Amino acid sequence: MVDAFKQRIAGEITLSPSPGRTIKKWRETFGLSQLQLADAMGVSHSVISDYESGRRKSPGANVIRKMVEAFIETDIRNGSQIISRYNPEYKPECIISMDEFPGGIYIDRLTESIGGRNYNPDVSARKMIQGYTVIDSVKAILTLGSQDYLKIYGANIERALIFTNVHYGRSPMIAVRAHPLTPAAVIYQKPEKVDPLAVKLASLERIPLIVTDMEVEDIVAKMSEISAE
Repeated sequence: MVDAFKQRIAGEITLSPSPGRTIKKWRETFGLSQLQLADAMGVSHSVISDYESGRRKSPGANVIRKMVEAFIETDIRNGSQIISRYNPEYKPECIISMDEFPGGIYIDRLTESIGGRNYNPDVSARKMIQGYTVIDSVKAILTLGSQDYLKIYGANIERALIFTNVHYGRSPMIAVRAHPLTPAAVIYQKPEKVDPLAVKLASLERIPLIVTDMEVEDIVAKMSEISAE
């Protein structure tokens, strides 16, 4: 989907009767100054200025490729705000796998299927889960923007958010607590240990907090198996 967006931008610049104006439009869309774009491309500021003003001829394919890469890479570092806006189906790179459970699944069965332990047993074990999202927590912290955060919920919020790369589990639960949308369950995959604050926050939010020692690929396989039932 990102590649299709790159092709769209490159095509617009290449086919535009006024390439300089089109370059400026996309540069401003991505919130970059001429100097920032030049630095990202590894060229002098005057190169961008000359293209936009028409003092230089239309850029060649190699220059356009570098320009588009600079747009996209900068946006990804800033949380993929523009990519998300122009690509409704764009999936943030922190999402390892996601799907829906067509008929839903009880939280106790989901917990059992991954050999999990519920740190918040006060929450009803009969709670229904309608889907899941497996998330690399480190990539989520580094790249997830506010608009992207909504994408981890898929078709509905009654889902289990399964976090990998978890050390103590404090950051994911703080992020869940801070956001207005609340998942049906939070699952940590192989944390070093579970921070008491994470357990307390889960209790306050009335969210089952489950820990599993299952490998990521096995979790994904198990979730896919349940989704196909």
